[in-house]
Amino acid sequence: MLNESAAMLTDPLAQVAYLRSPHTIRERCTQLFEMALGDRLSHFQCDPTRLEPTADYVLRVMRQHYPDLDIPFHSRWRHFEVGNPSRLAHLEQSLIGLTPIEKARAQFDLAIVSVLLDAGAGAAWHYTETSTSQTFGRSEGLAIASFWMMCQGIFSSDRAHPLQVNADALQKITAESLATGFQVTTKNPLVGLSGRTQLLQQLGYTLPRYPHLFGTQSPRPGLLVDYLLTRSRNGTLAAVQVLSAVLEGFSDIWSGRLTLANINLGDVWTHSALNTSSPQDPSSQTLFSSLIPFHKLSQWLTYSLLEPLQALGLEIIGLDELTGLPEYRNGGLCIDLELLQVKDPALLQQPQLVSSEAIVEWRALTVILLDRIADTIRQKLGMTAIDLPLVKILQGGTWTAGRQIAAELRPGGTPPLQIESDGTVF
Repeated sequence: MLNESAAMLTDPLAQVAYLRSPHTIRERCTQLFEMALGDRLSHFQCDPTRLEPTADYVLRVMRQHYPDLDIPFHSRWRHFEVGNPSRLAHLEQSLIGLTPIEKARAQFDLAIVSVLLDAGAGAAWHYTETSTSQTFGRSEGLAIASFWMMCQGIFSSDRAHPLQVNADALQKITAESLATGFQVTTKNPLVGLSGRTQLLQQLGYTLPRYPHLFGTQSPRPGLLVDYLLTRSRNGTLAAVQVLSAVLEGFSDIWSGRLTLANINLGDVWTHSALNTSSPQDPSSQTLFSSLIPFHKLSQWLTYSLLEPLQALGLEIIGLDELTGLPEYRNGGLCIDLELLQVKDPALLQQPQLVSSEAIVEWRALTVILLDRIADTIRQKLGMTAIDLPLVKILQGGTWTAGRQIAAELRPGGTPPLQIESDGTVF
C-alpha cells in the first residue's frame, strides 16, 4: 500500500514535493520490484540468484580500474578527464585570477550544460578532439565536445567572459551551432540534436524565472553555487539539498512531460500496475498513484555538482539518500547478467519509447537492483555505505561494468534494449 498522508493525496503542491524525493523514487520502484519477485509484471522477471554473480562481476571491474578501491564520484568530471588529464589543467589555467567562488560558478556552468547535453548520442556519432586528434563517442565524446564549446565561449554572450554560461546566449543557441560544436554531419549523426537544442534554449528562458537560484542580472546556472552556500550548515550540505535545488530550478526545461499543479514533473512516468484507485472511485488520484519518478539526469547533475562544492570546503552528507541512475548502462548490466530477464524477446528487437511501460519497469527494477548490488559488494568488502557510497559504486562500478559486458556481448557495445530517445532522458 502507498503510505502518502491524507493531506498529500489532496494537496497538489505536496504531491509535487513528494514526487521529487529520492525516498519516493525508491518507494515506488520497490512496489514494482516486489511485483517482479512475484512474477506479476508484464515485461520483466527478476532472478535473485543472479545477484551475487552480478556483484562479483562488478567487483572485478572495480578492482580492474581502481585496484586500491580509491574510487572517485560518478560524475561528469570523470568524462572531462578521459584520454587527456591536462584538459582540466587547461580549464584551471583559464580560471586563474578568479576567487574560489567564481571558479566554482564556472565549474557549475560547465557541468550543468554538459550534463544536460548528455543524453544518449547513438552508436554512430563520434567527436575528434582537435588538440589531441583522439576520437571519442557516447558520453565521453559529448563531455569533451561540450567542454571545448564552453572554452570557446559558445554559451556566453559576454566576449570578455567566455568561460561562463548565461541566459542570453542559451536563448539564442541554434541547432546549427550545436551541430558545429558536436561535429555533426550526415556521416556523423547525433541522436536528438533538435531535443538538445530546445533543452538549452528552454534553460535560457528558465533561468530568469528563478532569480533566487540564478541571479537577477545576467542569470547563469553557476550562481546556484551562491544559493547552495546559503543552505549549508556548519560547513556541511546534504546531497538531497543539491538535488532539491536542481529539481526546482530546472524543472521547466523538460518538454512534453507530465504536469501537476502546472508544475513540470520532469523524469516522471506512469505504470498501470500502481493504479490503486477502485472502480467505484475513479478520480484524479488514479494518475498520481500510478506515477513513478526517476530524475535520472537531475541526479546525474547533482552528483556532478558535488566536487566543486567540496573544493569550497563543504562536506557533503547523506550521499546514499540519492539513488542509482536508471539508464541503459546500469539497466543493461542487469539484463546482460540475467539478473533481469525479458519475458518477450521481441522487446529487444525494436526501439522502445521512454514512456512505455516496459521501459518504466526496466528503470524501476534497475534502481532497486543497484541498491542490492551495492549492499552485496559492501558485504564482500566489509565496508559501509560511508566507506563506499553508491555514487562510487556507480563509477567503479556498475556503469563501467554495464559498458564492459555490453562490449563483450555485442558489436559496438550497444545496450541490450534500444530506446527511442529525444536527447533528454537517456
